[in-house]
Amino acid sequence: MLITIPEIFRREEALAIRARLDAEAWEDGRLTAGAQSQRVKRNRQLGPTSDVARDLGQTILERLQQTPLFLSAALPLRILPPMFNRYESGETFGVHVDNAIRVNPFTSERLRTDLSMTIFFSDPDEYDGGTLVVEDHYGAQEVKLPAGDMVLYPSTSLHEVTPVTRGTRVSSFFWLQSMVRSNEQRTILFDMDQTIQVLAGRMGAGDAEVVRLTGIYHNLVRNWAEV
Repeated sequence: MLITIPEIFRREEALAIRARLDAEAWEDGRLTAGAQSQRVKRNRQLGPTSDVARDLGQTILERLQQTPLFLSAALPLRILPPMFNRYESGETFGVHVDNAIRVNPFTSERLRTDLSMTIFFSDPDEYDGGTLVVEDHYGAQEVKLPAGDMVLYPSTSLHEVTPVTRGTRVSSFFWLQSMVRSNEQRTILFDMDQTIQVLAGRMGAGDAEVVRLTGIYHNLVRNWAEV
């Protein structure tokens, strides 16, 4: 399941974050890449423990906890601190798959990467190329979103960022471990939850069938969740 979530940050918020990021010193992105990814990764990143990265990362995590669509789709158990990257002319990240296990740089806690996320801090008209391409069951999905929007997709997917040929692409990227390991089960739960919200709005949250369907949803979570 690949979904986009609009306006994690309003435009003025995204611009303010971008201004802080532009003022920072960036390092070679290959420093945090695995052996396979190092061969195809050409970009720059903020050091994950820098003050600005930590501060903005915390801002992102707090905002996600206030975003119902994200919580419904991801069912997050643990989230790694957000990181930040930058692509300019000629920079790219070729086809790769994310590491299955990553380590929190602050706690040394290991986390299984179930879902990958990108929040864009450059508008599409600011740069050419730089498209996130994610392979899924329906073929290659191309993603290039307005500043402040986010895409969420399974970490098992092959994906790439095509070469930037003009301008600058700035984003945050990070991973989470979901309470529900299976992408197929998460998709079922997401579709059911969104349907419940529509029915509750139409018929009222206290409607007997809405309550019954809500109970079925929570029973499925009980069966499938790992906490």
